[in-house]
Amino acid sequence: MRSISRPILLGLGLGLGLGLGLGLAPALLGDAAAADSTAAAGRVPQNVGELLPTGQFITPRAAPNAVYQPLLPNLADAPNVKAGYADSEALSPDGRTLLVLTTGYNEVVDANGKQLPKDSTQFIFVFDVTSGTPVQRQILQVSNSFVGIAFAPDGRTFYVPGAGEDNIHVFALQGSTWAESGAPIQLGHKAGNGLAQKPLASGIAVTADGTRAVVVNRYNDSVSVVDLARRAVVAEQDLRPGRSGGASGTPGGEYPNSVAIAGNRIAYVSSERDREIVAVDISGGQPAVVARIPVQGNPNKLALDAAGKTLYVASDNADVVSVIATAANAVTSTVSTIAPTGLLAPQRAKYKGASPDGLALSADGGTLYVTNRGTNSLAVIALAGGTPRLAGLIPTGWSPSDVRASADGRTVYVSNAKTDPGANPGNCLGYQSVPCPVANSPVVFAPNQYILNLTGSALLSFSVPRGTALEYMTQRVAANNGFDAPPVLDPTMAALRQKIKHVIYIVKENRTYDQVLGDVRKANGDANLAEFPRGTTPNQHALATDFVTFDNFYDAGDVSGNGWPWSTAAKESDAGAKMLPPNYAANGAGGSYDWEGTNRNVNVGLSGAARVAADPLAASLDPDTLPGTGNVAAPDGPDGEVQKGYLWNAALRAGLTVRNYGFYIDLTRYSLAGTPSANLQISAVRSPYPASVQSYAANPQLVPLTDPYFRGFDDAYPDFYREQEWEREFAGYVAHGNLPSLSLVRFMNDHTGNYKNAIDGVNKPDLQVADNDYAVGALVQAIARSTYARDTLVFVVEDDAQDGPDHVDAHRSTAFIVGPYVKHGAVVSTHYTTISMLRTISDVLGMDHLSLYDANQRPMSDAFDLSVPAWGFDARASSLLRGTALPFPKGARFADAARSPHDARYWMDRTQGLDFSQEDKVDAVAYNQILWKGLMGGKPYPVNGGRPLGRDGAEAQVATPAKKDDDDD
Repeated sequence: MRSISRPILLGLGLGLGLGLGLGLAPALLGDAAAADSTAAAGRVPQNVGELLPTGQFITPRAAPNAVYQPLLPNLADAPNVKAGYADSEALSPDGRTLLVLTTGYNEVVDANGKQLPKDSTQFIFVFDVTSGTPVQRQILQVSNSFVGIAFAPDGRTFYVPGAGEDNIHVFALQGSTWAESGAPIQLGHKAGNGLAQKPLASGIAVTADGTRAVVVNRYNDSVSVVDLARRAVVAEQDLRPGRSGGASGTPGGEYPNSVAIAGNRIAYVSSERDREIVAVDISGGQPAVVARIPVQGNPNKLALDAAGKTLYVASDNADVVSVIATAANAVTSTVSTIAPTGLLAPQRAKYKGASPDGLALSADGGTLYVTNRGTNSLAVIALAGGTPRLAGLIPTGWSPSDVRASADGRTVYVSNAKTDPGANPGNCLGYQSVPCPVANSPVVFAPNQYILNLTGSALLSFSVPRGTALEYMTQRVAANNGFDAPPVLDPTMAALRQKIKHVIYIVKENRTYDQVLGDVRKANGDANLAEFPRGTTPNQHALATDFVTFDNFYDAGDVSGNGWPWSTAAKESDAGAKMLPPNYAANGAGGSYDWEGTNRNVNVGLSGAARVAADPLAASLDPDTLPGTGNVAAPDGPDGEVQKGYLWNAALRAGLTVRNYGFYIDLTRYSLAGTPSANLQISAVRSPYPASVQSYAANPQLVPLTDPYFRGFDDAYPDFYREQEWEREFAGYVAHGNLPSLSLVRFMNDHTGNYKNAIDGVNKPDLQVADNDYAVGALVQAIARSTYARDTLVFVVEDDAQDGPDHVDAHRSTAFIVGPYVKHGAVVSTHYTTISMLRTISDVLGMDHLSLYDANQRPMSDAFDLSVPAWGFDARASSLLRGTALPFPKGARFADAARSPHDARYWMDRTQGLDFSQEDKVDAVAYNQILWKGLMGGKPYPVNGGRPLGRDGAEAQVATPAKKDDDDD
């Protein structure tokens, strides 16, 4: 039976069962009425919920009178393409029209992989909400957008900032329909602050008299004041202290997110990086900063009450709403959005991850609604009585991003940024002229099957639950997130904690389960999808078959942008979640890659002279460009330690030792497009120790813990040499008996690419994956043959699964646990995720949890058998690597593999023009097709509803028996 990860029975008491994958048939999302007899008795009945790759459940139809509408743009050329990442809402002043703006991955292609410019846009969904239930009236297109959409006070015009286009789009009501009015208003920025950084227009608000708009310039750390009648910028105010009357080099005002205007005079702007609200007086000819209001966490969206006297601020990381009195420009109170008092066990109350984002006040001003992006819920905050109180939670869809309340107070509208992509590929109707493959057909691709294309978004509306119904909804949210799980240590983990003293945590890049292990016949794989089968990846196959095959494991991240935060912090930031789709879009939407320690390509893990020493390009920056070590995307620790929410921080708090090999490295030292920096790039050296530094850490805590001779992300550099550098240090630890408790190791060459510059003949995708496979195997072998074999576990995970097909789910990937007390020859089909692995590492090493996610999910206990301490491992290289110049040690063993289908010139020619300079800059849609065509020998691309097609056009057989490895000594 296919192991379905989506629908699963859910009950309040399933805290211990949140990790269980049940093979259930597909079903609709839960439709249970909110107030029934069991709710009145204080119990939540079992219902069908959807299990996410984060290990959480969602039940968006659980609220009373819920209507859950996927947002489909209905493109004539691509009717099944979804509109992803709905991020902003606006309700017209008369309460009759609701706008929902998307900020998705807007690259739609035809059957030949060529972009369709007229379809590769963002979308504005226009709903009539006069009757309460949303009725879709129009779908408008806007070439680019980020966060922000705002009505004029008369309700006949609205405005959308154009993100990387650095402009404002104006839409006007023409009769009964909306249409863009004139050319966009240009904001006039040539570049953003940072290294090779473009500008980006973000939030927007309109003055009460409708004459001016204030738009946020996210990468210029400023706001522009726009005369709407003249359609022109009349003033701009830099928000940084050194540029607004304060001391130069002082952090402040950077990464502005959203804006709200009190009347016509004061604009309040959230500075997401510097954790403050900046008050700007816009009443004169030149705006002026009049106050800086510190807030907890990273502030994002804002809401003002009708009188303009109270400002509400949602803050990621702190999981609070700050209440600001505008008369005093001071915080008067804060309220947590995670859970009502007493719902979480005291041991778990300190963890964060709710990630509040969108806010909306009820028409009577008595209730504040806040979307919790991280816990897939809506917080209901009662404002009566002067002290805000979290009254309850309501379940939503996946990643709720914004909210509005109806004019009559009866209905709430919640945008959900994501829907589950499901199997990859999905179906062959993504482009209407492409039929499903038939017998002996040539290679045919159904376009728009990339994970960010398959991820949609939805609008959820429901009646406001009150009293017992709200209690019922709150319990449902608690069950969905495992808040009710017993806060006790799993017995297996407790036993392992006494035996295991060291963990090696390896993170690799971008492969699905079926791509690598689809040919493991005893597990749920599809051999027809195995692009890198046993002969290419003999070590990973041996790790899976000799120890545990996890065939129901899911990467929490979609792509590297959020895969790395999920893999190191068990959550992602609000800033990162919003920026991911526009950063990955191929049409210049803008956005910097801020997920691995740099902000706008600047190493904010270092400051001052140390920053310049690590990257000479930083010498060109003025003192007001990202001063200090603030990182807009860094997680806080569970005890409120600012920017110390990573796995290594937890280890250090527990008194453990840490060594870093390649995590969170300044990638600009390898490539930074658009800068005259070729002479500043770090040259690749095969054996760099002790003369050639290869990397600089981009995280303050990792700086002293990082091996500077271990090269970071670089497709041209084989993992063979990374493993040799790790093994050089490991030999020293063996000699001195001081192996660190936690080692972080990045082996990234399974990402593949950059064939023209690849060294030592490792210049084809199958060779690079084989090189990566050997590095993993060689590391495991080194542990197995050392004195540390008895007390060391090796964990291996992909940061994401974006670059290949999988017949179960686009998030399903490979995972390995190797070492003492791991089962031998087992298949474990329990539903596990990246979060499960981090929970296991923390439990084994006696570390604190990282977030709400791993604190409330099960460890991977089913992988272990305490009766089998003995283990061993002998690495073998794929015979594909025989023709390379890699200096394999004497006596190295090789596993037989089929001949590589093409030479290096083939891959160079077909990838010409693709950008392999950093992870995920490459056009993934085009590259995935190139890989399939080049590796799979003309086999039709599988596009039939997620069920692969074999060479003869019939439905493929899963778990095809694989050829046994032959050893060559």
